[in-house]
Amino acid sequence: MPEIVLGSHTVRSHGRQVLWLHVYDWLILILLGVIEIVLNVIEPFHRFVGKDMMADLTYPMKPNTIPFWAVPMIGIVLPCIIIYAYYFFRKDVYDLHNAILGLLYSTLITGVITDAIKDGVGRPRPDFFWRCFPNGTGIYDPVTKNVMCTGDKSVIKEGHKSFPSGHTSWAFAGLGFLALYLSGKIRVFDRKGHVGKLCLTFLPLLVAALVAVSRVDDYWHHWQDVFGGAIIGITVSTLCYLQFFPPPYDSDGWGPFAYFQMLSESRNGVQTNSTSRLDVQASELESVCVESQHRREMSRSTTQDTSPIIMHETEDGRRR
Repeated sequence: MPEIVLGSHTVRSHGRQVLWLHVYDWLILILLGVIEIVLNVIEPFHRFVGKDMMADLTYPMKPNTIPFWAVPMIGIVLPCIIIYAYYFFRKDVYDLHNAILGLLYSTLITGVITDAIKDGVGRPRPDFFWRCFPNGTGIYDPVTKNVMCTGDKSVIKEGHKSFPSGHTSWAFAGLGFLALYLSGKIRVFDRKGHVGKLCLTFLPLLVAALVAVSRVDDYWHHWQDVFGGAIIGITVSTLCYLQFFPPPYDSDGWGPFAYFQMLSESRNGVQTNSTSRLDVQASELESVCVESQHRREMSRSTTQDTSPIIMHETEDGRRR
């Protein structure tokens, strides 16, 4: 398990470097946002709705228990607050950046998939009759028996977007990502049997499930719509999370891949510097040894050259 280094990788010190490494990811994210806007603007497929099909489409029109503006608050803003709170404690810009980027990818990819299917399927909502005929009088084509709606066009357009549930898919995309994020941070799968940790990670999923239930209670969706939306949100959030973080059950599941890669590169750099320093020291020692050996050889040579002279002088002295 890599060593934990606290307080050394903040937004100010490493933020620009981390952002630059993922600049193309942010550009693609902007493109996904544009696609999402276009999918909400275009007209969905108007499926054939005959008179005999109205039995399941005559539920009353009700306001949203959870309004549209609240969905990004639940699926994006709430997880971002928790992610930033962890950054405030941990001071790890790698975790902050990758968590927010993964969360945004999770919600936007889910949104694009959901709205593309909505526009392609064009399934009527449970309250479609009252959207189509606000005065309560049904009008049908005499030949095809298809509906001839008299209601507001924008209300009718929204009535053809039942499958899958956008509220549900967005909620599970954002809160599902948050559940995985929390399970990694508090190490739910540490094999110590602390079930309380597991209950904590279920809270975001419970909130997402309640959002899904509200869509059925408001008669905006059939149960199949919310089930499909939940599957899409959970699947995409899991895939996006695993792009940036190890699985929560992994021993390194508490941190992003980028953090461990940075630690590995830093350690390799230190080892490289240490090796180069050792090489320099070894070469210096070798030079010193060679120089000392050369001096000793010179000294021996000088001694050998002067010895005959000294011996000759000594013999002359004895003769005298």
